[in-house]
Amino acid sequence: MKVLIAEDSLASRCSLESMLKSWDYDVVCANDGVEAWSLLQAEEAPKLAVLDWVMPGMDGLEVCRKARAQPRLESTYIILLTARIDQQDIVAGLEGGADEYLTKPVNRDELRARINAGRRIAELQRTLADRVQDLEAALSRVRQLQGLLPICSYCKKIRDDQNYWQQVENYIGSHADVQFSHGICPECFESVMREHGRSVAKAP
Repeated sequence: MKVLIAEDSLASRCSLESMLKSWDYDVVCANDGVEAWSLLQAEEAPKLAVLDWVMPGMDGLEVCRKARAQPRLESTYIILLTARIDQQDIVAGLEGGADEYLTKPVNRDELRARINAGRRIAELQRTLADRVQDLEAALSRVRQLQGLLPICSYCKKIRDDQNYWQQVENYIGSHADVQFSHGICPECFESVMREHGRSVAKAP
């Protein structure tokens, strides 16, 4: 999974990058908040971001707030890094849109645990999004079968929007993800056999 690291300190950025790569994450780096914001708006933007709070141009908290204002970035998992330990700062960071808050210097094991938790959440959100798309597609197919269907009283063919009459199974098959197997119900079977018996009796 791709992770964004935004840190203006070269030493800290390299240290974070080395750790994440050793845990098999695909890492992209930004030198400041402006670059981080640009990377988050890319088509294949990272779903996890580790942002330093204090950066030139745009700080990490502002990046969080801007990301949460974008529907496409609402699910991006954001970890905010800072040397601030005041409880009011922690509350401000979380209310600003951060999912996690880590104080510097970063503990390697704690960072790994938070990153792994973020990955699980991001993967779950992606799975849920895929299922929602599948459900929306299914509902769309169902809606195509709703409403009034013109059907012939005799042959039971259905008239489509192009005023073309077709068999029921052909119509439904073209509007829904279904296939048909043909059989004969007990009533029709009895009727067919009775008619067949009459035909045999009349035969010379």
